[in-house]
Amino acid sequence: MIYLDHSATTKPDPAVLQTFIQANERFYANPASLHQMGVEANTLLSRSREQIADIIKTSPLQIIFTSGGSESNNFAIKGLARANKHRGKKILVSAIEHASVLESAKALENEGFIVEYVNVDENGVILIDDLKKKLTKDTVVVSIMHVNNEMGAVQPVSEIAKIVHQNSRAFYHMDAVQSFGKIPVQFNGEDGPDAITVSGHKINCLKGTGFLALRKQVKIQPIIHGGGQEMGFRSGTVAVPQDVALAKAVRLATEKQPQKAAQYSKLRDELHEFFKQFPYVRVLSSSQGAPHIISCAVQGLKGEILVNAMQHEGIIISTSSACSSKDHTISHVVKAIQVEPSYEKGVIRMSLGEGISDEDIASFKTAFSKVMHQVKEF
Repeated sequence: MIYLDHSATTKPDPAVLQTFIQANERFYANPASLHQMGVEANTLLSRSREQIADIIKTSPLQIIFTSGGSESNNFAIKGLARANKHRGKKILVSAIEHASVLESAKALENEGFIVEYVNVDENGVILIDDLKKKLTKDTVVVSIMHVNNEMGAVQPVSEIAKIVHQNSRAFYHMDAVQSFGKIPVQFNGEDGPDAITVSGHKINCLKGTGFLALRKQVKIQPIIHGGGQEMGFRSGTVAVPQDVALAKAVRLATEKQPQKAAQYSKLRDELHEFFKQFPYVRVLSSSQGAPHIISCAVQGLKGEILVNAMQHEGIIISTSSACSSKDHTISHVVKAIQVEPSYEKGVIRMSLGEGISDEDIASFKTAFSKVMHQVKEF
């Protein structure tokens, strides 16, 4: 099988797995315990936190380990909004955010917050004028992702941060789940976001790993209460082996990022050119988008049919976001970019990752051409 669904999840790197196993074998004690084994586990945990903080250029005290992207997004949006509602009760999110962002915002509506959605253009990039119009003095949180998980659209995050910081007292949270390790993520400086979300299983680490990073000391309310672990931000016994493995994955992803970006960009452009030969295929992802996500739609077909047909040819792809691929409704992202009705059910996504070669892409082309011949008559 050729796996082209890396935006859904990635295979753990052998070095990351080895780090996880070794940490479980030697540092399995509770890092909150006062005995020597607990102290050693806590030292290793602190070192891992420092390594991540050094890479993204923030304080170790601003790195909060979580179970992944969804928890981090919930924590950032709910925690910042609830702790700072004296600043205002308006929340802005883009129309193409991940479900964990959209549902967090909806949950806050039940608490009296007002949620508005920033529109995007046909490429999935937010309309800056719409952001400026909807950003008001009573906005408390703005959450706009870096890279869209379905279309690969890259948002102008520096411009967004500057607009938010110059025109409001709001915090800008950026979901970096699909960008970290794929394209540069700027976090330090005034033109950076105030909080970012990173998920481990998107960067060849284990599922159930991730972190929320804060750019500076901010007031944020925990959403998990208990023993006060993670500097009081997230209670629960800390999973030291997972977090140590995550630090390893973050370092590897950062080191490999430039080389991977160049390789993926070449393959993405190659696929964009390949799809042009099919008059009934519309490419949705942009050449200006993320290098690892290629999205297209086939006229008059359902994405599920294409996914199954390609699987029979030994190619693994997806319909859109893995979180909603079993939901047969049309993706909110597809609706937001206003895909024509005859194409909107036929969206498929190919996402590149570790180990993908030129030969794999050649095999994809052969398989796709065969499937198109079988299912389309033009």
